[in-house]
Parts: sequence; C-alpha cells; structure tokens
Amino acid sequence: MTIRLYDTSARQIRDFVPLTPGCVSIYLCGATVQSAPHIGHIRSGLNFDIMRRWFAYRGYDVTFVRNVTDIDDKIITKAGEQHRPWWGIGYENERAFNAGYDALGCLPVTYEPRATGHVPEMIEMMRGLIERGHAYAAEGNVYFDVRSYPGYLELSNQDLDDLRQPSGEGETGKRDPRDFALWKATKPGEPSWETPWGRGRPGWHLECSAMAHKYLGSAFDIHGGGIDLIFPHHENEIAQAKAFGDDFASYWVHNGWVTLAGEKMSKSLGNSVLVSEMVTKWRPIVLRYYLGTPHYRSMIEYSEEALREAESAFARIEGFIQRVTEKAGKPIAPAAEVPPAFAEAMDDDLGVPQALAIVHTAVRQGNSALAADDKDSAVERLSEVRAMLGVLGLDPLDPRWAGETDRGDDLHGVVDSLVSLVLQQREAARSRKDWGTADAIRDQLNQSGLVIEDGPDGPRWTLGPR
Repeated sequence: MTIRLYDTSARQIRDFVPLTPGCVSIYLCGATVQSAPHIGHIRSGLNFDIMRRWFAYRGYDVTFVRNVTDIDDKIITKAGEQHRPWWGIGYENERAFNAGYDALGCLPVTYEPRATGHVPEMIEMMRGLIERGHAYAAEGNVYFDVRSYPGYLELSNQDLDDLRQPSGEGETGKRDPRDFALWKATKPGEPSWETPWGRGRPGWHLECSAMAHKYLGSAFDIHGGGIDLIFPHHENEIAQAKAFGDDFASYWVHNGWVTLAGEKMSKSLGNSVLVSEMVTKWRPIVLRYYLGTPHYRSMIEYSEEALREAESAFARIEGFIQRVTEKAGKPIAPAAEVPPAFAEAMDDDLGVPQALAIVHTAVRQGNSALAADDKDSAVERLSEVRAMLGVLGLDPLDPRWAGETDRGDDLHGVVDSLVSLVLQQREAARSRKDWGTADAIRDQLNQSGLVIEDGPDGPRWTLGPR
C-alpha cells in the first residue's frame, strides 16, 4: 500500500514517504478572518479533512495544523470602516469559519494557532534571517532579501528578473522592489508589537513559517492550501523557512477553486456564497457531497443546478441505505475494510470521483439484490457502502449527522401518519381498479415533494430532491 500525491514543487504525482514511519504531519493555510466564509473558503478545509481521514484509515497517526490569520490589512481596514476593534472582527469571523467546518462535518484539527499568538516565534525567525544575511531592517520594516536565497521561485516556476512582487502601503526602504516584508512598521491607529527593530505587525508570509516551525518542527510532511497561495505566499514561506535553516515541507498539495461565472469566488468580486446562508437552503451533508466529491485539484463551477444534481445523487444513496436497513430490521454496521477498488482510487492522489463511482456501483448492485429479494447480498453491499461513505465523512447513519437526514424536520412522525392515510386511499383505489384515482393520488404526493415506491412489502415514501 502506497499513497501517492501530486506534489506542486515536483510537478508530478509522487509516492508518499513519511519523515517518521507511521506518522504524517500536515500544515494547512487556514482562514484569514476579515469576513465570514463562503463555500470556496470551506472547500479547502473539507478537501484536507478527506485527506486526513484517508491517512487515518491507512493507519497513520495524523498531526493536522490549520492556522488562523487574525491580523492583516483587510482586517484593519474593516475595523476602521466599522468602528470596531480589529480583534473583535477577527474573532467573530474565526467562529464563523469554525461553525462552517463543523456544519460540513470536518473533524477538529490537532492545533489551530492564531498568528497574533506567535509574535515571539516570528521575532526569533527574523533575528536568525538577519544574522544569516537573508533579511534586513529598514525604516521600521524588516524585509527578506530574495536574491540571497538561490531557490527562490522554484515552487511557482518563475524567473526572478520577470517578477513583480506584490507590495503593501508603507513598505519603504527596500533594497530591491522584489523583496517582501517580514515585519511592517507601525502606523497610527494600527495594532503593533514591540521588536528589536521597532514597533509594528507581522507580514502575512512570516506568520505561517513561524507557526509551522513551532508546531511541526524544522521538517514536516505536507503543506497544503489553495492554488492561489502558490505565489507569493507559499513561495515566500519556503524562502523564509529554508533560509532560516528548516527543511520545511516535503510535499506541497494545492486544491482548486470554487468559481462562479468562470471567476474565483471571492468577497472582493461580490460573487461569494456564504456558508451560513447555504446551510439554511441545503442540507449540510449534501453541501459536503457537492464540495468534497470532485477531485481536490479540479475547479468547481458553482450553480444551483449542479447542487440539485448532487442532492439527487446523494438521495439515491440514502434511499438505498434506508431500504436495506428496513429490510434487515436492524442497523447494519460498516464493513471493517473498504473494497480494494475504492482503496486503490483513494491511494492514487485522493481520487474521490473514482472512489465515489465504486460507491454508486455498490448501491446499484444492492438495489438489484433487493429487487431479487436477496437480503444477504443487499446487506453486504450496504456494509461496504457505509464503510466507504465513512471514509469520506458522508455516512448519513453516522451520529455526526443524526437528525440531519430528515432535514431537521421534527414532524416526521406526523407526516408519516398523514401519508399513510393517503396511501391507504390509493391502495383502495387500486384494489377496485380505479387506476385514474390511484395515479392522481401518487402524482399529487410527488408534487408535494414525496417519492412513492411500490415494493413487495407495500408502498413506501421518501423525501425527494428539492
């Protein structure tokens, strides 16, 4: 068994070889908490949650760090616009992100450090970089000298002579316009911390290098994030960390965007879909299915039609699970192991679409077994399906989703009684061969959002897709 991952730095799929046998360490660039999360933000956390689950299934002891960037230009700007403390805005949105991760079934991370809690580690790293000749102080700022590090831009495969480094307001005193800020000099009204080079606040890139070093050491296995972070953020992280003396990450794994009308979903473009709004319109488990089942490196073009298709696909899985459970007369436990074809797909760069095809094949086989009244085969398929869905965080019978499969409706028992009365009327019409009335009753139930299925044990109803 070998897990393989696409490594952005190598530009190819590589066999995963952990630094410590049986263990895997993952650092994921998490939320910048200037605003509430949209589904594009949450996709990254969800993709790496699936990665983390698969490593755990394969027997690895996983250490998963996802940081919180709770100080940056956008947070400070919003604080001024809203006349609120910067930390209040950050904490409010940090809670919104965590609520989003939790709503979509992401497991708690091992550590979730905030940038502002690690200024001493940043000062230590800056001091080391200055002593080694890779950084310099100027007018209260501290900059990284990009020409001092020969491997700069290898991750993003750029040429230094063609580089146009993004630069922020107040970044004065640079020796080279391509140098980037490790520390930004204080400005009136902004939060600041004391350092040997003057008061100021951290640069975005330095935060992650310092926190990864603190929680995972000088070398760790996987660094993750969205593809938009490859440059400048991850490129600058590598330069800082390696110039400081760390080996840093062995593998660089990046997830694709969620797009809308072909553009990356973002607050600045006004095309975001907030998680807090989406979970009121769609079941969270369906949102997880929609965001988590495409390959993590692919782009997802958001549309309500695509979400409805995902809902219908997941409803077919749920319907199968419910029918077999009712047929068995008891809950069926997940299998101890997933089918080999599913495992092979997941080992190959987390091939969730191919793995999901195995799930749907098992569902079809199980439904055929039900139609043939082959209870044992149907139960066996259900056991496999639950094992596979469990790895993906999508098992509707998992206690995590308890009360969610009926869309939060506490009136299920009342509805069941009312529908049963209507179905009795339909059966009476069928018994007297009044097919017109029977069909009219069924059509009316379908229009009400109910799916009626006639089986050997009589008619049954389920909620249909929206």
